[in-house]
Amino acid sequence: MGRKGVCCCCAALRPRYKRLVDNIFPEDPKDGLVKADMEKLTFYAVSAPEKLDRIGAYLAERLSRDVVRHRYGYVLIAMEALDQLLMACHSQSIKPFVESFLHMVAKLLESGEPKLQVLGTNSFVKFANIEEDTPSYHRRYDFFVSRFSAMCHSCDHDPEIQTEIRIAGIRGIQGVVRKTVNDELRATIWEPQHMDKIVPSLLFNMQKIEDIDSRIGPPSSPTGGEKEENPALLAENCFRELLGRATYGNMNNAVRPVFAHLDHHRLWDPNEFAVSCFKIIMYSIQAQYSHHVIQEILGHLDVRKRDSPRVRAGIIQVLLEAVAIAAKGSIGPTVLEVFNTLLKHLRISVDFELGDRRSSAGSATFSTSSKESDERIVQNAIIQTIGFFGSNLPDYQRSEIMMFIMGKVPVFGTTSQSLDTSHLGDLGTRRIQIMLLRSLLMVTSGYKATTITNALPPPFLDPLLSPSLMEDSELRQLVLEILHNLIDRHDNRAKLRGIRIIPDVSDLKIKRDKISRQDVSFMKKHGQQLYRHIYLGCKEEDNVQKNFELLFTSLALITIELANEEVVIDLIRLAIALQDIAIINEDNLPMFNRCGVMALVAAYLNFLSQMIAVPAFCQHVSKVIETRSLEASYFLPETIFKDKCNLPKSLEKHEKNLFFLTNKIAESLGGSGYSVERLSVPYVPQVTDEDRLSRRKSIVDTVSIQVDILTGNNIEDKIDNTEEITFEALKKAIDNNGLEEQEKEKRRLVIEKFQKAPFEEIAAQCETKANFLHDRLAQILELTIRPPPSPSGTMTITAGHAHYQSVPVYEMKFPDLF
Repeated sequence: MGRKGVCCCCAALRPRYKRLVDNIFPEDPKDGLVKADMEKLTFYAVSAPEKLDRIGAYLAERLSRDVVRHRYGYVLIAMEALDQLLMACHSQSIKPFVESFLHMVAKLLESGEPKLQVLGTNSFVKFANIEEDTPSYHRRYDFFVSRFSAMCHSCDHDPEIQTEIRIAGIRGIQGVVRKTVNDELRATIWEPQHMDKIVPSLLFNMQKIEDIDSRIGPPSSPTGGEKEENPALLAENCFRELLGRATYGNMNNAVRPVFAHLDHHRLWDPNEFAVSCFKIIMYSIQAQYSHHVIQEILGHLDVRKRDSPRVRAGIIQVLLEAVAIAAKGSIGPTVLEVFNTLLKHLRISVDFELGDRRSSAGSATFSTSSKESDERIVQNAIIQTIGFFGSNLPDYQRSEIMMFIMGKVPVFGTTSQSLDTSHLGDLGTRRIQIMLLRSLLMVTSGYKATTITNALPPPFLDPLLSPSLMEDSELRQLVLEILHNLIDRHDNRAKLRGIRIIPDVSDLKIKRDKISRQDVSFMKKHGQQLYRHIYLGCKEEDNVQKNFELLFTSLALITIELANEEVVIDLIRLAIALQDIAIINEDNLPMFNRCGVMALVAAYLNFLSQMIAVPAFCQHVSKVIETRSLEASYFLPETIFKDKCNLPKSLEKHEKNLFFLTNKIAESLGGSGYSVERLSVPYVPQVTDEDRLSRRKSIVDTVSIQVDILTGNNIEDKIDNTEEITFEALKKAIDNNGLEEQEKEKRRLVIEKFQKAPFEEIAAQCETKANFLHDRLAQILELTIRPPPSPSGTMTITAGHAHYQSVPVYEMKFPDLF
């Protein structure tokens, strides 16, 4: 009895806050928290907030003792009491209590009991949702970041417990993020040592469900309950929230761990998870920070440039998805950087492909062919990325990108800015040219310029039409398709697809506008370049049906978009010159090519005659086409481009009624007001500096033809060229049917002479002409600079002695106005 009284006396001496805390714990933990005593404790804590730190310290002491003794019922009661105290106390009075609270939460997280870990996490999340008025400069959350990250990687043998712990870890990380970003010391959470734990933990849980979805199929839209029970969805939401709170200075710290995770788990091939991650990133961050992510992807691509082709292709595919999202908003200063980096990796890929081919020369193995095909995957991914990015840019930026890519194409005269292909050889240079032109084709797709000058400025047009890009059939096709994208401003190209004799052009419902002054000026300056490209393109031996189709479309688009009366005459001259290519066959073209050119001319003149609507011209063209369909159907596109077509052995024996005649065309157009004088002058392509250095046969022929027309080949040519041109002479030239044949024969002889005559003979003839011109020039100079007579006399030299002859003043002749 005495001992009991002593205990009661001692209990009465205990501090009040301890007695209030002890009273909330029942004798049997199953009874739960004593609510009446909990209300007293809460009232006491609110009334005396200075006692909160002591209340927290005592609760922490009891909780630690109960955890060690595995009295988990009392642990639950203690945490429930803590949660109620947190919610009841005001924010300004909670700070003394927080340290004890965090210490208790840490004790629970350190325990090996899953229920206690979940309990501690739930308490921490409640604490994270409380807003504090002033920041705590001494408080850090390093332990909680590490512990919650470890819980995200739980590998418990029980799947339910494993999922429960992982969800608790994700919710804990979410709480840390919310607590720190609302604090003025929020920069601490963005430090690399924290991000290197948080981001991989979230990605690890997102990756697990991604693997399941890839086997089962696309997941259905989850409900709110499913989001809380699904670690992957919860991790994704936390990841989005984290990125949404990132600012300019800490964006890179949040993105770089993503690359480390994808590298460590080899998730670039296949790259479905990598693509989904960066889609989440691009849609979660603020739009003005998109270029940071793109820069990081480009930097990582540079770091992994020596990896396998499929890994590089996976990174480029991720870049494509990021660029597709960023191009719709702000992309900052990274436009040219994106293209420059991609073009650099395109060259590296081609170098790898050719290196593998050289190393396996003579032994075609499966592994080598597989590597080459993998490099093609990389190249196609780069092209697709360039094209998609360029096509989503505004027009003013797209024109700059077009110029930038064109400057990288290795052609004659642009080695200063083009990609270095000196070590790749001819095959590597051709591969680079094809890849860049394919990229340029995608960039120009859908580009609509107000004037053709803006679409085809000289710095862009000159390298595009360079003979360096005519060495291969595929190159010529790409160049023509790029021209179509830029010239076709009314979307008529689809209506002109395929080369054919169009019965009625009006059925195509072609859209066109009146030719502007800028377009007329462009054709005066650069029209000859377009004609020359088409002319030389028809003379290539490796042309296939697609080449002829694209050439036809080019002529038709020029007619629709850029043709006035002067251009129409030039196009007819070009068509007649193409017909002469097939008939005379100076280039020894195969019979298929010759018939293909004839079919091209027929299809185009049929189109042109209906576009300008001159009845006599239409009648002549229709008559020739009708005759061909009866006597020489292989001159028509519907026949020559069939799989099995019987080709003629020669074209020399064909009648004139199968050909389009210049005099007939001139007569038909002259009656409609066209100026047809220039039709009698054969078309001759311009000669460029590249032509003079080129070794291609067609260019040599073109030069020789122009030399013949400009200088002649003998004295008789000079006499003919000095003949006075009168109206009668022009009329005679038009009416004379044999003049055209004489001109063709004359050109054939000149070309044959330059091809077969010895060099010494050609040099001697040129020297004779040069001496004649020099003597004539000396005579002219002597007449113009001879000094006037002087009274002092002039000096003459006779037999090696100088003699002076004076002239009397009265014999000198002075001007009338002297």
